[in-house]
Amino acid sequence: MRYFKQKINNIKKNPYLVFIFGFALIIFIGTILLTFPVASRDGNSVGFVNAFFTATSATCVTGLVVVNTATHWSIFGKAVIAVLIQIGGLGVMTMTAMISFFIGKKISLKTRVLIMEERSVDELQGVVRLTKNILLYTFLMELFGALLLSLVFIKDYGVLKGIGFSIFHAISSFCNAGFDLIGNSMINYVDNPIITLAVCGLVVVGGIGYFVLWDIHVSKKFRMLTLHSKLVLIITGLLLFIGTGLFFLLEYNNPGTIGALDLPGKVNASIFQAVNPRTAGFNSIPLENLRMATAVITVILMFIGGSPVSTAGGIKTTTIGVLIISFYNLFKGKRDFEVFERRILPETTIRAAAILLISLFLIMIVSTILSVTEETSGFDFLDILYETVSAFGTVGLSRGITSALSTAGKLVVSMLMFVGRVGPITVAYALLRQNKFIGNYTYPEGKVIIG
Repeated sequence: MRYFKQKINNIKKNPYLVFIFGFALIIFIGTILLTFPVASRDGNSVGFVNAFFTATSATCVTGLVVVNTATHWSIFGKAVIAVLIQIGGLGVMTMTAMISFFIGKKISLKTRVLIMEERSVDELQGVVRLTKNILLYTFLMELFGALLLSLVFIKDYGVLKGIGFSIFHAISSFCNAGFDLIGNSMINYVDNPIITLAVCGLVVVGGIGYFVLWDIHVSKKFRMLTLHSKLVLIITGLLLFIGTGLFFLLEYNNPGTIGALDLPGKVNASIFQAVNPRTAGFNSIPLENLRMATAVITVILMFIGGSPVSTAGGIKTTTIGVLIISFYNLFKGKRDFEVFERRILPETTIRAAAILLISLFLIMIVSTILSVTEETSGFDFLDILYETVSAFGTVGLSRGITSALSTAGKLVVSMLMFVGRVGPITVAYALLRQNKFIGNYTYPEGKVIIG
């Protein structure tokens, strides 16, 4: 007993382990709830593996599904999924703080420290006020999105069902989850600007993050923004603009995607498909009909993902931004990596490179494992790679192979979704023990030839 108490105390002292176990606990609770027969519309349990996959996908705001969310789950099951999405989008510690607010309990110092780590805040002062602002901002954005979606959903599904659909999809969009209750994502609304632009708006706002939007509100002018906000806005804008243009050009005459739409419909669908690979997971056209080049571009967008301290996944826009700036300055022969009259610390570049390498390594390993476990299924490697990057980036887009995965494949993808949500660096920090015997010395330099 004393041994287990010591282990628990060690976990509590490590904020990274607390995050990991916090997400794992939420997934476990969600799995149990979704295995209940009452969670399924037909009254039969979906089974532990399928429930675990769904709970992981919802908590990690991914959107990959092994059963159709619209037709399989009961109202209870859909409510559980919505709650898991909201918890996963906001973060475990932020949700813990929200519950404390409602019951009138004071936020403990330990919880404040964990929130500070979860939100990547450098100062403990003002953490509670920050958490309240994030919660208010989140619920206001979701409410506004639900009101826009209700303009169409109430008309199509009636008042009660339309309101329920609006709330669910607003939560799913803002949290970049990609779960839908329609049955075929947003294909039915491919040329409906209200639905597609409302979803895109929620996805972008959720994927940019509270800190950037607050910085815009306070600074007013672009030159007054922090370097972080500038990089997020520039990289996000470039990815959306380039993604929209490439999708429009490559799929313009493809009858399986946007070929039959008029010009406004083509533009609308192109914008939608450029936005949602940024970790949202909705689609307005059949993804299995994409041209190979478009599918590859989508994989790249999914891999990059959204921005830090947001509801999005992927390696993040700032990671790519820092690496591009560092490479540019390196090739110019500069000693310091500079942009917008600011110097990027070497530690930041090293961290960005580490994230890129670890992420590529994970995707390579998991793609290889899935190629083995799904060998008899006859999937193309592009489909497997698409599924792998989608899981890692917590996107949720699929070329139709998720429900056909083997049990081993589902478990592997579930683990990848989990790592993608908490972050590979967080997992590394949590698992690697700190060296307690670091000496006050350095070794002589050793030269290594690169390139």
